[in-house]
Amino acid sequence: MSRQLQREGIWNTIISYAGIAIGYVNVLYLFPNILDEEQVGLTRLLLTIAEMFAQFAALGFVNMSVRYFPYFRNKEKQHHGFLFMLLSVPMLGFGLITVLFLLFQPVISDYYRENSSLILEYYYYIIPLAFFTLLFNLFTAYLRSLFKTIVSSFVKDFLSRVLIMALLIAYTFGWMDFRMFVILYVAANSAIALFLIGYTLWLKQFYIKPAISEAISIVPFREMLFFGLFTFMGNISVTIIKSVDQVMISSVSLADNGIYTTSFQITSAIVTPALAIFKIAFPQVAEFWKDKNMPGLAKFYKQITLINLIIGLLLFVGIWANLDNLYAFMPKSYSAGVYVFLFLALARLVDLATGINGIILATSDKYRWDLLFNIVLAALTIWTNSIFIPLYGMNGAAFATMLSLVFINLLRMFFVWWAYKMQPFAWSSLGITIIALIALGASYLVPYMGNVYLDMVVRSTIITIVYAALALGFKVYPEMNVWARKIIKTYTGI
Repeated sequence: MSRQLQREGIWNTIISYAGIAIGYVNVLYLFPNILDEEQVGLTRLLLTIAEMFAQFAALGFVNMSVRYFPYFRNKEKQHHGFLFMLLSVPMLGFGLITVLFLLFQPVISDYYRENSSLILEYYYYIIPLAFFTLLFNLFTAYLRSLFKTIVSSFVKDFLSRVLIMALLIAYTFGWMDFRMFVILYVAANSAIALFLIGYTLWLKQFYIKPAISEAISIVPFREMLFFGLFTFMGNISVTIIKSVDQVMISSVSLADNGIYTTSFQITSAIVTPALAIFKIAFPQVAEFWKDKNMPGLAKFYKQITLINLIIGLLLFVGIWANLDNLYAFMPKSYSAGVYVFLFLALARLVDLATGINGIILATSDKYRWDLLFNIVLAALTIWTNSIFIPLYGMNGAAFATMLSLVFINLLRMFFVWWAYKMQPFAWSSLGITIIALIALGASYLVPYMGNVYLDMVVRSTIITIVYAALALGFKVYPEMNVWARKIIKTYTGI
């Protein structure tokens, strides 16, 4: 990876983990102990529906930015009006989806009225939240194309969580009622889009002057529209995949959704570093395709996969060994989500283990196949959730999600292998998996320390020492050994 990409990746990871620290305080302590399960479920469902709304409204143009911007990049010529194009079509899409959202309000109300009527009191709050979510997604994509990912990570992973923490503290002191809390919660999650717009202005990259004739001379508008249509259909599938579990659980019980999403968010630490890396990997993969650098792409593919596995497995083992300690911070009802965590965490590990196959497909000349995979996955997700939720509730939803994600990720991986003769694994991938199991086994040898905080520190320390010692000793990722030697020399002189 280039020095710039490494710097972006390091800063994104630092910001993400600072955000995780605050997010964990919110998720593990403040939300469960300040709001009841139904109110927690409501706040999560509002964000989920708003994200669905925004994805539909974008009409596929978020992905178009990453694919085509390298051809438009020219600051002197204001990137040939690319930002205007990126914003204008989704704004039309937002108007259309808003009309449909209002027309189908009676149908949606009937779906939630019996078991989750609280969502109906805040139905119209979703529209402004979705609008700013759409703006955030579009400007994140634009800034990512400019290789500027740090600020978007900061406002999403850190700033928004600080604002929500402040709201929760204010609410617990009785400075507002729940309705005002929801209004300010929506405002806090919307403000981050305005922050990105301000940052784009500060970079002097806010070019919204139309230049349609210039744009279509670089890439035919029909080609971009066709790509946008395909990615739009793919985004519908991805949105269903990411959201159908919460939507279906919430129709049964908002309280169950509160417990489900809390366990889901505990798993977020496992993939946070990968998400930070994917932000910089997307434009880099697009550049590999543009330059037809297949050896570079194949190397990058394995490198990203191994890095993700090294970090993700350590985090999974650390969280799983301390899961009882984490649930001790919450009301007893939340411990019902232990198997939700297990199934979703395994699904996320498979996502890490299969590398960046989705990004490779989405930016390749075979991007149409990714649409097929997403449609299959969406159908599979709906089908498995419809089977397992009635049988096992929230645990069934997590199991259904795991089955669907494992299947589709393996399918994508084998397709990339077949089409481009690339696969993400090396022997080091197996080695780091075995090391993770050994570290987990070592943690089970430690008796409970009698204090939650002490137990977490001791157990986590043992896991980290065993994991790091074996990973460095067997040189599963030689660059990590070089990095470790540099740190030791810097701080010890040895």
